[in-house]
Formats: sequence, structure tokens, C-alpha cells
Amino acid sequence: MATSFSFSISMQARVSDLSATTTRFCLQKPASIFHNGKTNLSFSQRHPIPARLAISCAVKQETVEKVSEIVKKQLSLAEDQKVTARTKFTELGADSLDTVEIVMGLEEEFGITMAEERAKEIATVQHAAELIEELIQQKTA
Repeated sequence: MATSFSFSISMQARVSDLSATTTRFCLQKPASIFHNGKTNLSFSQRHPIPARLAISCAVKQETVEKVSEIVKKQLSLAEDQKVTARTKFTELGADSLDTVEIVMGLEEEFGITMAEERAKEIATVQHAAELIEELIQQKTA
């Protein structure tokens, strides 16, 4: 089964510590992801790719917000504590037990079950939201 979508990618290449350039481009043609138990995304670019390239697929903002709230609740953070998609659990003082409790809270809230090895990989709110949406999609397929 293939899913088609269009997306944009932003790249930032550091020339030195003092300067950085950002290149943004959007693929107008749909790209395909083939689901065979894994998600594969490939594309080609005519320009050299910087040594450090990060690709992030957008997840629903409401998923990120729910994950952020669960993280704040599990870690007993103040209401005004800012937790964004890029926030790392370790930045909030979470240890491995806290991470397990966060995963349990996410499973309960979203009605999903995460494999232990996948749950161990979660380090940011964004990564948790991406995994949740992937598991929800698999559940409904």
C-alpha cells in the first residue's frame, strides 16, 4: 500500500560558528511511502546535501499538544512550563522511570500499545507524537 503526499524540507548548513544559511524547498510532486512494516521515504536533490540533515514529517498539532500535556502531568511540571515538540524529556529532568510512566500515560490516553524497544527510542515530544500517529494509523488500517 502506498500513501501519496507533498511536503517541504528546510536545511540549515553552518559555514562557521558565526554564519549559517538556510535552504527551503517544497516538492510539488507527490512522494510515496510504501508500508511494509516500515516507513521508507526517498527523494533526490541536485545540490549537495549538508552533512547534517534533519527531516521531520508534520504531525497533527493536537497530538503534540496532548503529548505535551501528558509529559507535564507525568513530570509534575508547572502549568506555565513550556513544553514544545522539540523538548527533550531529559531537558525536563526525566529519568528512565519517568519515561516509562510517560509512555504508559500516552498509551492510556491514545488507546495504543507501544513495543518496548520503540518506546525506549522516544526522546522528544515530536518523536512521541510521530510514533503515536503511526500506531493509530496501523490500528485503524
